[in-house]
Amino acid sequence: MSRLAATTAALAHQREWFGTLRARAAAGEVIALVNADAPQEILRAMDVPYVVNQWWASVVTAKQLAGESLAVVAGLGHPDDSRQYDVLALGSRGVADQEALWGGLPKPGIVIAELSGDATGKVFEAWTDDPDVAFFPYERTAALPAPERWWDEVAHDWSSIFGADRIALMAEENRELIAFLEERTGRTFELERLRTVMDLINEQEELNRRTRDLVAAARPTPVRVTDTIPAVMIPQWHRGSEWGRAAAQALHDEVAALVDAGAAVVPEERVRLMWVGRGLWGDTALYRRFEEELGAVFVWSMYLAIAADGYIRYGDDPIETLAARFVGVTDLLYAPPLAPQWYVKEAATHGVDGVVHLVADDVAGARFITLALEEAGVPVLEIRASNADPRALERADVGGSIARFVATLGDGRGEDGGRR
Repeated sequence: MSRLAATTAALAHQREWFGTLRARAAAGEVIALVNADAPQEILRAMDVPYVVNQWWASVVTAKQLAGESLAVVAGLGHPDDSRQYDVLALGSRGVADQEALWGGLPKPGIVIAELSGDATGKVFEAWTDDPDVAFFPYERTAALPAPERWWDEVAHDWSSIFGADRIALMAEENRELIAFLEERTGRTFELERLRTVMDLINEQEELNRRTRDLVAAARPTPVRVTDTIPAVMIPQWHRGSEWGRAAAQALHDEVAALVDAGAAVVPEERVRLMWVGRGLWGDTALYRRFEEELGAVFVWSMYLAIAADGYIRYGDDPIETLAARFVGVTDLLYAPPLAPQWYVKEAATHGVDGVVHLVADDVAGARFITLALEEAGVPVLEIRASNADPRALERADVGGSIARFVATLGDGRGEDGGRR
């Protein structure tokens, strides 16, 4: 099966966009480096060019330069065996072959992140060793007990999921970020522009939800996660743009056509797998390695699924509604009880036979996710390693571990194509 046209188009757009961003930096514009857990929508509304830290880490890893970047981090006197995914951008500045990294990451004038732990703050504070770089931190607030089936309520009734106090705090921090950006960029914030950005994002994510539902219902699966991940995530880094919405539409339409045509990644699909955790950008071929010999296909990753369930927000005040999008985004992916119940739901709707769970050192709630899946009758292989550290991945023998795990699953599906 050839690569999705939506994926090819997204990758081409990203290369072109990054060239434009580098040109804007060369012309003297302030560039921001923003962590995925902090609001990018304000930057888009103000037309402040930005790079998402995790996207850049994926580029570094895909180019097989993670090891060299971590060595640079160690040379600066920082730990290279913790928060590897967060620090790759910092280390990439010292990589010898900058051309391999599309010419290199422009020097940011602003870095933005949520303080999800002491280490995260230290990672971003490290950028301020350069006096021209300013750091804006968001506070990390604690998850609250929430209603079951939060994904049915969160788009509109977000206070009951995350708590009014948490949302109010982040909304105030959003206002502080606006003032911070106006001072450092000379740009002016317009509330109506943010409202437009938020509307476009809801339209984009509603399309992603429809795409996720198509994939969940299809037996056998018509698309690989190695195609849907870039086709979803590149537009995600451009949330709130006309292009991002159009890209989500293109992906949906292409997947719908494949479903209608009865397309299959593996016609004799025997084992359906779910990948929980961050992507293996340095070895995306691993997701395809078990298809021909074992009839095993990865049908799920968090990227399309969280776009479908985790980002849609409707509200009258765009600043407060934006806070409701980000105040709990990491809770939905990692914190009990929100994350475990969601993964169980996704495993059931996608009819998976087993889960490969990649656990990094900064995912404190990972064990609750594994236990919830196992209690629901879904076998889980836990692999404890950072997706951004080739040394840890080699020690974990990821490919061999998955092959042995798949062999224990056999043909776990019933006649209706669902998990027994």
